[in-house]
Amino acid sequence: MAETRAPKETKHGAKRFLFSLTALCLAGVSIWFGYVQFFTKGLEHLPSKLCEGAVERDLVVQVLPSTRSAEEGAKHQNSGDDLTFYCHVDTSGDSSIWSEARVRPISEADWIASYRGSGGDNGIIRSSADDIQAVAQLDTEQAEVYVPCTPPAVSSSNSSEDYAVITRVEAAGEVKATGTALRQTLTDIAYQLAKHAYKLAECQGTHDFPQELPRYGDR
Repeated sequence: MAETRAPKETKHGAKRFLFSLTALCLAGVSIWFGYVQFFTKGLEHLPSKLCEGAVERDLVVQVLPSTRSAEEGAKHQNSGDDLTFYCHVDTSGDSSIWSEARVRPISEADWIASYRGSGGDNGIIRSSADDIQAVAQLDTEQAEVYVPCTPPAVSSSNSSEDYAVITRVEAAGEVKATGTALRQTLTDIAYQLAKHAYKLAECQGTHDFPQELPRYGDR
């Protein structure tokens, strides 16, 4: 009798083995897909607003490629006419966005002149909304925004110098956007950071900030 039962038990054992092997394979596939999904959406796992809530994450996603992991951070030093605000987004793929917003004693004319001296008008594109100015360099992956600001310690009526919040944003490593699209997005990030730094510096008076700066033309 034992000889007649052995083939059935062997057959059932083989079925159980095949079932277990199939289950393990399916589990492995599920784990693999979960691994890929988790580790290729580092940017999407960041907060919806970055750098103390100043910058829309979607803008950063437009610049940096998908990555296994990403981190962001911000800090500010000093205050008033000595304020500096830093923001960064770093990825495991060595792509990053770095920014600095600083209160400086500089006029709009001198600020623009510094760009003309380094590359001429042909090397930059500009956008403005009233007294807010933006510049992006054509040969680099960076943009700057100028927002007039009278710090708390400076008399608004007797000031002999013009002050402003100067915000610079740079992208490093591989970037997803190119050309005007890249420069526009970097400028939009700089503009959002500039508005945040303007509040941190406690600039005198209220400033009318439009929702966004005028778009750069195709160039």
